[in-house]
Amino acid sequence: MSSFIRRLIIAAAASFGALALSACGQAGGGGAAAVSTDAMTMGDPKAPVHFEEYASTTCSHCGRFATEVFPAFKAKYIDTGKVRYTYHEFLTPPEPVAAAGVLLARCAGKDKYFSVLDALFHSQEEMFRTGDARGTLLKVAQSAGMTEAQFNACVSDEKAAQALNDRVEASVKGRNITSTPTFIFNGKKVKEGEMTMVELDAAVAEAMKAQ
Repeated sequence: MSSFIRRLIIAAAASFGALALSACGQAGGGGAAAVSTDAMTMGDPKAPVHFEEYASTTCSHCGRFATEVFPAFKAKYIDTGKVRYTYHEFLTPPEPVAAAGVLLARCAGKDKYFSVLDALFHSQEEMFRTGDARGTLLKVAQSAGMTEAQFNACVSDEKAAQALNDRVEASVKGRNITSTPTFIFNGKKVKEGEMTMVELDAAVAEAMKAQ
């Protein structure tokens, strides 16, 4: 995968025409069965509800959820200490572009990870429209304080790319994650596909009742 990332992201622009209209499908399977613990979280670790999302930076459904629904959910539940949120990275076509976005967010550091992720989702429309994946990702990297040289080194890091691939494969094998977004509340898979705020309210209430 890493050599593909290098060819597609550093050397050329990706084509997003088909992606903008497609559902968010599965990355390649195989690999270890354990679920990765190397995921990013926000919120009170002692919150009564643990909300997990499996998402991809090239998934249009994930992008819509991230930009239109998640901010209100975060303000209502995460910022108030009611919910702990975990973001699990997944890869959907074109996988090298999705992987580059994840690597970029990781390179920015834990303190900037979610802000970079948010910028990536807000940049989806531009990538879909222009097909210039590298240019769009580079702008996000620069907004996070990275130079072009640092960006190039980040998205061509073979060790980091392999670790990401291992995490995705563990999600497929360990939790049967096959599409994005997938939402889990307190260990229970609630829905595959976008959730509305009304659905999220109901899922949180149900998870709290089960405590």
